[in-house]
Amino acid sequence: MKKLILLFILLGIVSCKSTKQPTTTAVSENNFIVENLLQLNAEEIRQQYADAKIKEDVGMFDEGTEELYYTILYGGTPNEIQITWTDAGRTDINDIRFTTAGKWQSSTGIKIGTTYEELNALNEKPVSFYGFGWDYSGAVMWNDGKMEDSNLRVFLAPEQEPQPKYYGDHIIKATPKEIKNMNLKVQTIIYKA
Repeated sequence: MKKLILLFILLGIVSCKSTKQPTTTAVSENNFIVENLLQLNAEEIRQQYADAKIKEDVGMFDEGTEELYYTILYGGTPNEIQITWTDAGRTDINDIRFTTAGKWQSSTGIKIGTTYEELNALNEKPVSFYGFGWDYSGAVMWNDGKMEDSNLRVFLAPEQEPQPKYYGDHIIKATPKEIKNMNLKVQTIIYKA
């Protein structure tokens, strides 16, 4: 009888252990919306993105004119994203930047690899952009379209080598065919808080 009771106790313990769900720190797809980071400080980001291989440091930004504290999430992976802060305590976000084609996107659906044509559709008005080969290479102008007040700064890059006239600090004047031949896609996104 004692052996039978012991057997039931052991079976009860094993069955309790097997029904217990493992705890995970997996991040949902919704957490890869850039704007969702805006209400978080560095400590909350560390908690919410526990799997993000976080790096923190201070560096020079905006053409080397401004020293800012920064945090990098998912460094060295397709989901790498950089957050700069307005303060040493990392409580107030200055901007959020990413350049790799991972899961991150804006709430409007703009992500790395979004095409020029898709930007025009999302903006509900044709965008214009600066020339290539300088600090603000391919910077998009929203031209008072739907995205004008979005706080998104988007930079295009050509997949095909552009002609020399498309390089430099000036708004590109090109025909639709010339633009199509460049096969422009979003290469960098900066969300300015």
